[in-house]
Amino acid sequence: MALSPVASPQPKVATPLAHRKRRHSALDKGVIDLTGDGDEDAAAAPMGATDGHVTAAKSTNGDHRPTLPRKLEDDAEEADDDNQSLIDDMLDTAELEPYSNDTPDNDDCLDARIVSGLHARLRKVGPEAFVDEFLTKASIPPVLLGTAFGLHPQIWEIYGEKFYVDLLVKAIVRACYKRQKLVQYNTINDAAALLRDRKNIMVITGAGISTSLGIPDFRSKETGFYSKLVEMGINEPEIVFDIEEFDLDPRTFYTLAADILPDLKHYSPTHAFIRLLQDKGKLQTNYTQNIDNLEELAGIEKERLIQCHGSFAGATCRKCKHKVPGADIFADIRAKRVSYCKPCKLQIAAAQAAPKPKKRKPMPQRRHSSSSDDDMDDDIPQPGVMKPDITFFGEQLPNDFFTTFTDRDANSVDLVVVIGTSLKVAPVSEMPNYLPKDIPHIYISRDPVEHVNFDIQLLGSCDDVVVDLCRRAGWELTHEMIPTGFKVAVEAVEDSEHRWKIKHVGGEVCGNGTEAAAVAAKST
Repeated sequence: MALSPVASPQPKVATPLAHRKRRHSALDKGVIDLTGDGDEDAAAAPMGATDGHVTAAKSTNGDHRPTLPRKLEDDAEEADDDNQSLIDDMLDTAELEPYSNDTPDNDDCLDARIVSGLHARLRKVGPEAFVDEFLTKASIPPVLLGTAFGLHPQIWEIYGEKFYVDLLVKAIVRACYKRQKLVQYNTINDAAALLRDRKNIMVITGAGISTSLGIPDFRSKETGFYSKLVEMGINEPEIVFDIEEFDLDPRTFYTLAADILPDLKHYSPTHAFIRLLQDKGKLQTNYTQNIDNLEELAGIEKERLIQCHGSFAGATCRKCKHKVPGADIFADIRAKRVSYCKPCKLQIAAAQAAPKPKKRKPMPQRRHSSSSDDDMDDDIPQPGVMKPDITFFGEQLPNDFFTTFTDRDANSVDLVVVIGTSLKVAPVSEMPNYLPKDIPHIYISRDPVEHVNFDIQLLGSCDDVVVDLCRRAGWELTHEMIPTGFKVAVEAVEDSEHRWKIKHVGGEVCGNGTEAAAVAAKST
C-alpha cells in the first residue's frame, strides 16, 4: 500500500485458507535455475512507488533513486477503484502473514532457495523485466510464482485470473523496492557507535515506549488494548477508533478510552533517551504513533515532533469545530460519559430562551407513512460531541507528516531508530522502504519483526535497551525510573547475527519514592 493520507485498519484473517495442491512441471524439468545467494542490492523506492504517482527523490549522496517504469504501472493500475482497497489489504497480509506450506510433500509452494533467487533476480533486473521474464512469458505458472511473494494460491480460485495477476504485479513491485539489510551493521556495539557518529537521526516510536508507565499498547497478544476488547466480546476492536462508528455512537469510545488515557505527569526512560538525542543536537525528527502526548511532556520540541496519529493534547467538537485542550475532557473519559461541546450547549440554551415568533397555522397536509416522531426528534437541537484530536480510522493523517518526511527528512537523515512498534500500520510502516538504501536502521522492541529488513534488532524492554545503548555510547542518561547499578545481559538470538536479546539482570530501583518508579515496579 503506497503512502496515503488516509489510515486504514490492518486486515484480519478470519479463518485459515485451506491448503491447495497443484502440481507444476516447470521446476521438475529444470527450466529455471534460481538458487543464487540473493545478495544483489535493491534500489530504494520513492514514496508512492506502487500507486502510479512516482517522482524521483534525491538520496544523501546526490544520486536519484529510480522511478518505476511507467508501462508496468499503467498495467497494474487497470484494477478498478473498488478492487484497490482489497488488493492493498491482501498485499499487507501477504507481507505480514505470508502464505507458506510446511508439508514437505506438498508442491504448491516454491522451494526457499528458489524464492531467494527470484527475489535476487527481481532486485537485479527490476520489476518490468522480471514480470516479462516470469509472468508474461509464464516461465513459472502465475499461481506458483505468487507463493514466492506470500500470496495464497486460493486467491486465484476465489477472485479469478485478472484480479490475481493485478495483485501479483503489485506484490512484485513492492518486493522489488523493499529495504535490504546492510551487512556491515550487526551488533549492539555497532548500534551504539552509530548513535555516537550520526548527526541527523530519525526516531520512529510506538506504544512500547510508554508501557513501563502502565499505558497498554494496542496489539500485544495478551496485554494489548485490542486483546482486552476481544475478551470483552468486541470481535473487531479497531471499531473503537473508526470515525463513522464514533459519529454514529460515541458511547463506545467513551466507555473504553479510559484505559489508554495518560496521566500527563510522567514519561519513560525511553522518552528521556529521545530528549537526550535532541539535547546532543542529533535528533532530526521523532515520528510517534502514540497518542499519549508524552513526547511533549519530555520536552521534545514541536518542530522535531510529528504525531502521526494525532494525540490527546487537544479535542474538537464534531459539530462546530470548537477546540479545547485535551485535558478538558479527561474527566468525562474517566467517568465513561460522552463529552459534549459547551459552546454548542450555550448556543442551544440561548436559542431556546429567546422569544419565539408567532407562527401561522399551517395548512392541513396529508400524513405520510414515515414516522412523524422521527421528524420531531430530528428537529431537537443537539450539542456536538467532543472528539480527542487522535486520528481515527477513516480520517486523514496530519499534513505535516507527509511534507516533513518527503520534503526534508527523506533527503537528509543518516540513521533511523525504530522503538516500541511492530510497524504494522501504514503509512508509517512504509517509511523504511522509502529512504535511501544506505541509511542504517536499528530496531528496538520486545519481539522481532520479519516484514522489515532491519540492520540490527535489539529485543527487550525499550527502557533497558536504550539505557544500555547510552552506556555503550559513553552517554549519561538520567531518569528516576532507571535502577541504580543497572546491568543487562546480552545474548545472541539463535541462527542470527544481527538479533540480540537484552535482559535486565541487576540494579535496585531508585529509592526516591516517586509515583513513576512505583508504577514502573508494579508494571514489571
